[in-house]
Amino acid sequence: MHGYHGKALIVDLTTRTTDWEAIPESILRRFIGGTGLGAYLLYRHCPAGIDPLHPDNPLIFVGSPLVGSRLTTSSKFAVLTKSPLTGMIGDSLSSSFIAVELKKSGCDALIIKGRSETPTFLTLLDGQVGFHDASHLMGLNTFETENAVKDQVGHWTRVASIGPAGEKLVRYASIANDGGRQAGRTGTGAVMGSKNLKAIGVRGGALPGVYDSDGLNQAARDLSSRSMGPATEKYRTLGTIANVAVFDALGTLPTRNFQQTTFEAAQAVSGEEFHENHFVKNSHCANCTIGCEKIVATKDSGSKKQGRMEYENAFALGSLIGIGDPNTVIRASAFCDEMGMDTISAGATIAWAMESFERGLLTTEDTGGIDLNFGNTESALECLRMIANRDGIGDLLAEGSLRAAQVVGSGSESWAMQVKGLEMPGYEPRSLKTMALALAVSTKGACHNRASAYEADFSAVVDRFSADYSRGQITMDGEDFSAVLDSLIWCKFLRKAFDDFFQESASVYQQITGYPMTADELRTAGERINNMKKLFNVREGWLREDDTLPVRALSEELVDGVGKGAALSREDLDMMIASYYRVRGWTVDGDIPASKLVELGLDGITQAHEVTTA
Repeated sequence: MHGYHGKALIVDLTTRTTDWEAIPESILRRFIGGTGLGAYLLYRHCPAGIDPLHPDNPLIFVGSPLVGSRLTTSSKFAVLTKSPLTGMIGDSLSSSFIAVELKKSGCDALIIKGRSETPTFLTLLDGQVGFHDASHLMGLNTFETENAVKDQVGHWTRVASIGPAGEKLVRYASIANDGGRQAGRTGTGAVMGSKNLKAIGVRGGALPGVYDSDGLNQAARDLSSRSMGPATEKYRTLGTIANVAVFDALGTLPTRNFQQTTFEAAQAVSGEEFHENHFVKNSHCANCTIGCEKIVATKDSGSKKQGRMEYENAFALGSLIGIGDPNTVIRASAFCDEMGMDTISAGATIAWAMESFERGLLTTEDTGGIDLNFGNTESALECLRMIANRDGIGDLLAEGSLRAAQVVGSGSESWAMQVKGLEMPGYEPRSLKTMALALAVSTKGACHNRASAYEADFSAVVDRFSADYSRGQITMDGEDFSAVLDSLIWCKFLRKAFDDFFQESASVYQQITGYPMTADELRTAGERINNMKKLFNVREGWLREDDTLPVRALSEELVDGVGKGAALSREDLDMMIASYYRVRGWTVDGDIPASKLVELGLDGITQAHEVTTA
């Protein structure tokens, strides 16, 4: 077998036993790897209706055929589980050297089940699993944990770990790896914490062979050359934080919990400001030619902090909570990485709390004496500390904005800016209609990366202020394209460097695996994978009314910016959702008909013979 090992390693923390399961060629070819193969494995191994923090909810790390190939941006892995935020499918991606080491360890997926009685860290060294006491690691941040594990088992070991937020079961805790990179969204770190699993150390042996090494080497050289061209210039210069100033100018920068779309201090937390006054260096993910990560540092009189800065960090910990001080944004972002928390959900939940405080639903008695007003830098940092430790008001906010609003009530659900329980990213849906649809129907909840629908809104393809029936096809195509990206796995920042994405990817897949693959087969794989994710959600209780947006987005006009007066009605959203269901071939209620399952080869997908013991 080329490109794959053809098996998954199952580790049971309760019994401290391991098992290897064969993954048939037919499954590998249909679901590819990454989030695709992970969705299939999650459906198989996650008991229906299980609480996400129950020991039987599996935590699945999945590689891909491209990992280890030296193709630029291909060293990524996916983490899948039933999300403690949404109760539906949770998936997150990270670029990391651990992806390569996992691939070297002899498996295409690592499936972790059960719960250890005592704090534990796992090692997977040359295919051998070890269980180690982690009592001495508890309470350490993610950087400290990674270093301690390496000190104990070897510095060539790659480590994935949780911080205090994961230990405390913060529902949007992340999994850190490679010095602070995060598998950030949907609460995978909370599931890891629920298993009493502090860290995983991986060091592998040999990679599976490649079918056509000469052809692959040529493709790799060509793609590396293109990856340094105009298609990636934005990422190589300012990085994604360039979006702050651009979105502010376009009136699409969510500010003060989506109450405004421009921020008077946008320039102070813009990519230009970070680059000019706080820039330290560019950083590259494993086997990447682009180097999009921007390492920035504080420059005020306080204790120095340094970390990565992306648009979503700058938005969620800047404009969304009214913070215009770049040093505070850097400190807040670095703190989230240390504690192991998703910056988007953390910032959005604090934004909900700030608005609730200013409306009088939360008081200083509730907040432990802090004035939780928009723009209060000290309070924002203290609130993050309280969340990570579930201290005081932080215990409520650690549940995420939806659950917090359900506790507080008094109409506060209407300004909990989330979809299916997952907090919204930095895109204003009332002036980005395709994005609005994509956020509403996403199986993951409010995610900007599972359809990249904003690209259509920012192009000349559609009028971003007007809803119409064409958005269904655009959103479906974007989702299926992204599903292939996230399953092979390519980095999304490489997507425009391809001349013909599906044809080139099919060729690369065949060069690696030796399995015939066409562009049309890859397109179908994308559709199959998204239907697989939907199948999981339907099984876990998804209802038509879950495909929606927050009340604010459907009831309030924009008050500022280029789109002042723009709005999104529930009727317009429902019309676009209907168009999406139609092109998906689903029923008017959003269910998948049996004929579609047969068409995609998903009928009988849960039968035991699909994965057999090796």
